[in-house]
Amino acid sequence: MLSRRHAILTSGAFLALAACGKGGGGASTLRVGSQKGGTKALMLASGALDGAPYKIEWSDFPAAQNLLEAIGSDAVDVGLVGDGPFQFAYQSGSPARAVAAMKATSREPGALAVIVGKTSPARSIRDLAGKRIATTRGSIGHYLVLRALAEAGLKPDAVKLTFLSPSDSKAALQTGAIEGWSTWVPYTAAALAEGARIVVDGRQFSQGVAFDVASASAVAQKRAILADFLAREAKALAWSNDHGADYAKILSAETGLPLPVATATVRLNSRLRVPIDAPLIAQQQVILDTFRNAGEFVSPRPIKDAFAPV
Repeated sequence: MLSRRHAILTSGAFLALAACGKGGGGASTLRVGSQKGGTKALMLASGALDGAPYKIEWSDFPAAQNLLEAIGSDAVDVGLVGDGPFQFAYQSGSPARAVAAMKATSREPGALAVIVGKTSPARSIRDLAGKRIATTRGSIGHYLVLRALAEAGLKPDAVKLTFLSPSDSKAALQTGAIEGWSTWVPYTAAALAEGARIVVDGRQFSQGVAFDVASASAVAQKRAILADFLAREAKALAWSNDHGADYAKILSAETGLPLPVATATVRLNSRLRVPIDAPLIAQQQVILDTFRNAGEFVSPRPIKDAFAPV
């Protein structure tokens, strides 16, 4: 099956479907953002886009914040992000809405974590008090630090949060410029493979929920193809749980991640589609409250208005 997918990737027919275009692409093109190649690799590896009656224009982003900014400015139609960054963006005024949801099926440590270098003596969030922890502002990593501090009875300023891109955070951890890094796969998988250690495991504080988030114009003007794409993505997620090796090989090729890191990323980040229902929305309140209690928001928008299932 994988060899057939590789053939598709290099065929003119597939390139006509998935090649990047210019501008908005029109009503027959769906502009999809992909974090570190994840969504793109999933859809390509699974063949979920085979026969799609529209074009896909792919754009890659290093983190959810960059992707959400593109969606909010209508440069991208839809993209997958964690629940923390989505809530942060929405409460910051983003016009984007969550149109579909998925939830982690893996409960292994490492999908989301605060990590330290292999020579660090730190073993808990308390050991990092007064130290620098890097993450991306508004990210699920930012949320994790705030939740871990609150759970330990510490104030948000008990650590020195340093907001950096994932690439800069990795470099800072390697040079000792920071003591900890709060991040997610594939960055956790790569760092752990190089000897980093987990001091805060995200499983205690996160349900592993992610949202497909769409621009207002995509919801209004591309609803039919958006719904079709989301249905294909749900099938791709189910496929990936039984074909992790195939997915990992395409993810490695798309992102340049070493195959063992891509394999770990696929294993740690396995997910399935779940409905956007009242219980799921209620669970999101803890994220909103965590950011608000840390002083990130003053007057939150109604959380129920953040969702517009397609």
